[in-house]
Amino acid sequence: MKKERRVGTISRGIRCPIIREGDDLAAIVADSVIEAAEIEGFELRDRDVIAMTESIVARAQGNYATVDNIATDIKSKFGDNTIGVIFPILSRNRFAICLRGIAKGAKKIVLMLSYPSDEVGNSLATYDLIDAAGINPYSDVLTLERYREVFGVQKLEFTGVDYVQYYSDLIKEMGAEVEIIFANQPKAILDYTDCVLTCDIHTRARTKRLLKEAGAKIVCGLDDIMNASIDGSGYNERFGLLGSNKSTEETIKLFPKECKDLVLDVQARVLSATGKHVEVMVYGDGAFKDPQGKIWELADPVVSPAFTDGLIGTPNELKLKYLADNDFKDLSGDELKAAISASIKAKDGSSLVGNMAAQGTTPRQLTDLIGSLCDLTSGSGDKGTPVVLVQGYFDNYTN
Repeated sequence: MKKERRVGTISRGIRCPIIREGDDLAAIVADSVIEAAEIEGFELRDRDVIAMTESIVARAQGNYATVDNIATDIKSKFGDNTIGVIFPILSRNRFAICLRGIAKGAKKIVLMLSYPSDEVGNSLATYDLIDAAGINPYSDVLTLERYREVFGVQKLEFTGVDYVQYYSDLIKEMGAEVEIIFANQPKAILDYTDCVLTCDIHTRARTKRLLKEAGAKIVCGLDDIMNASIDGSGYNERFGLLGSNKSTEETIKLFPKECKDLVLDVQARVLSATGKHVEVMVYGDGAFKDPQGKIWELADPVVSPAFTDGLIGTPNELKLKYLADNDFKDLSGDELKAAISASIKAKDGSSLVGNMAAQGTTPRQLTDLIGSLCDLTSGSGDKGTPVVLVQGYFDNYTN
């Protein structure tokens, strides 16, 4: 008698060699997964997902740029104009190194910070203090003096950094003048300068549109900086500086360049070696929020910059507890199992949008869901597992 499977989705971190520029990443990833299966005693299956962090992809591509490269690009696009640098996130890893380059390429910066927090949830203030001061965050523009009067020194919980002071000192250290204001309406910067670098990530298209409609002379986003090579540097044609990370005190690692060929190569290598048709993706930040620090994790422009076609779309699932509590509330045991299994098999691939039995299932892109699982599995520290194998993700109760 065939035994029933008792395990659903499994996520495994796969240890790999340290990746360097020029390495054959497709071969390393495919070989590492196949060797892990042999050593650990599990089998690869069709529709398994092999995911690799964007970091090793960019590293293998050699996709790096320097502070001087950024400064050169800033000068070419803004000249000697005062630059309004608006809506940056508060991050030493993500933005501070970019700000060094921006400031080095500018004479004066008006730094406009959103409040009470940045786009990804790093806090500069509290709503309680905003309410007590009678401030309207949707319309009020605060000077640095007013901000300090109301909020004092606000240090991020997990880093202990006062980013207002930190960014101000950094800009001056790079030789530029700085003025700091706090506002949430993009147009507020136009009272100070009509040359604007908007640094928001997921709202950047709207911010650019509002600034241009309001008469700004120069409008760029971070995606417009380092979108072409400067003096032989790396670049990202689609995302520019978005998704970059600090590499050294003078260097950033950019988000990977076009890498669809890479995921297809890994897929083909695994098929050739094992006969299994796996899906492959590159992932960056997961898309989730930390309830303690209130930080929204997604500082990358997308969760996945490249993936095989089998990962296009969203889940099409039924809610088992809804079926058990409603449609089949009078059944139990084997009868309940059979009824639910029949409902799942009857889905036939058609959309469940609007079906009450699908309410509460997660309406997100597969790549966002799987990428978030992979990001949590690999972590961001010293686990040494930049590749993740996800098995059984497309299984359901009937498999």
